[in-house]
Amino acid sequence: MEFNLFTLVFLIATLSYVVTLLWLNVRQDKAVAKSFGSVPAEFKEKITLEQHQKAAEYTQAKLSVNHFEIIFSTVVLLVWTLGGGLNWLDGAWQMQGYGALNAGVLFIISLMVIGSLIDLPFSIYRTFVLEAKFGFNKTNAKTFIGDLFKELLLMLIIGLPLIYAILWLMNEMGEFWWAYVWLVLTGFSLLMFWLYPTYIAPIFNKFKPLDNLELKAKIDHLLTRTGFKSDGVFVMDGSKRSSHGNAYFTGIGKNKRIVFFDTLLEGMEDAEVEAILAHELGHFHHKHIRKHMISSFTISLLGLALLGYLITQLWFFNGLGIENPSNHTALILFMLVMPVFSFFIAPINNALSRKHEFEADAFAAKHTRAEDLISSLVKLYRDNASTLTPDRLYSAFHDSHPSASIRINHLKASER
Repeated sequence: MEFNLFTLVFLIATLSYVVTLLWLNVRQDKAVAKSFGSVPAEFKEKITLEQHQKAAEYTQAKLSVNHFEIIFSTVVLLVWTLGGGLNWLDGAWQMQGYGALNAGVLFIISLMVIGSLIDLPFSIYRTFVLEAKFGFNKTNAKTFIGDLFKELLLMLIIGLPLIYAILWLMNEMGEFWWAYVWLVLTGFSLLMFWLYPTYIAPIFNKFKPLDNLELKAKIDHLLTRTGFKSDGVFVMDGSKRSSHGNAYFTGIGKNKRIVFFDTLLEGMEDAEVEAILAHELGHFHHKHIRKHMISSFTISLLGLALLGYLITQLWFFNGLGIENPSNHTALILFMLVMPVFSFFIAPINNALSRKHEFEADAFAAKHTRAEDLISSLVKLYRDNASTLTPDRLYSAFHDSHPSASIRINHLKASER
């Protein structure tokens, strides 16, 4: 197997990526440990020392697992690439005589299945050991196994035709195949946004219309005065899997739904739920969802154009352990190594996301009470055991939302 200069570049980038991730984890662990003995002043009235310490221990436990995952996933990446794993798997399918297109599809599907199996022990540990230890897990073995089979079935029903389409376009559409692939992926993403609320999400969870009439009336009034139209307000049985609470919007166009986890509604006052909803409405008011989609589609176009260049370069394949270049191996190599090279722009994306969160908070404070949003956020931090004292650099790389203290103080300032 012939390695080259790009092999060295890849190894340096991978080492930098891993060292940075582990260093950030150590910083986060130290920041949490430093504040273990006292609750930050702005939270002392609503969060007890015991709750604060539970959040610290939960954060540190997740970091310990993540240390191992980072190292293990890096070893897997190197085995697939420089270790010849992808080269062997590709050769095994090519020898079956299925033809280039079919062999490529089988190569990608088998790689996805193997990847899921590799990740399975971590998923089992996180669900049945880590989450259970801190009282969050509500998933039983039947639900867990059922989810795995549903995900596999969806991958085959939805993923298989998409992979066929992408590889066919790469084979048949000439030099600018990447533009056609981008159009297909963009159309597919929009279709999934539209289908998800009504057809995909119900496969995993039950959704029922909000039956709290007083709260529903407040929500309807909020929607009317903010000019937002949706397909309904629903409650999801999040407690089927976890005691974590959340709320979200899903869908596009007229097929939009507002979804509350049942676990969130159990611990919130109606005014607090209204404030959370107003925050989410702020994202739509400021067109954050649309901006995110446009940004995502632009990045995917640039990425595919870059792949259109790399796919013609023998050094790209040889430098990552592939002896016989092909469209499907180029696609997989690109997907595997891009996180290593793009990780260091994460703070830029997160800074933009945090700006959007501040804008959504300001919208919520305008249409409800900032005090109610603050109260709901504190409850979410407390009930989800979110650390109140993250490390600044760790947060810059990993967190799309402002840290608790910054966000709360920003909202308090808006009350003045």
